[in-house]
Parts: sequence; C-alpha cells; structure tokens
Amino acid sequence: MIDIKKLIEQKKAIIGEQRVLKAIAKEQVKEVLISKNINETTKKKIFHYTKLLNVPVTELEENSQILAEICKKPFNINVIGII
Repeated sequence: MIDIKKLIEQKKAIIGEQRVLKAIAKEQVKEVLISKNINETTKKKIFHYTKLLNVPVTELEENSQILAEICKKPFNINVIGII
C-alpha cells in the first residue's frame, strides 16, 4: 500500500485533476492515484493522458472523502499525482 500521507508530507505528491494533468503533460508524474468514486469523465481524461505517456494509474479503495482526511484537506480529493 502506498503511504499517501507520507508522500504529501515529503511534498512528493500533487493534488487535483488540473494540477496532475499539467504535471503529466510536463512528464513530471511517476504514477497517478485515483479515488474509487471519481466521476467517469475525469477518469477517462486521466486514463487518456496517462496512456499516451505511459504513466501507471492505481485505482484506490478509498473514496474522495477518505483521501481528503488522509491528506488533511477540507475538500474531496479524486486525483493524486506522485512526482
């Protein structure tokens, strides 16, 4: 299991669809983590760009609310990029 909390603390992760997509385009992302309740449109977009650049995607068992709690953020998190 990936220690998301540790990645956030070490600043080795970025949060949010737009930020992650920009980082993928700049080839800065090693892996993308998505929540189990991500909406289908966002999921398709993530899979499209990660496939183009051969970036692995892991679908987590946690939903966006749990990811928000793990990352200590006041908003839901659907996409995390590991840099």
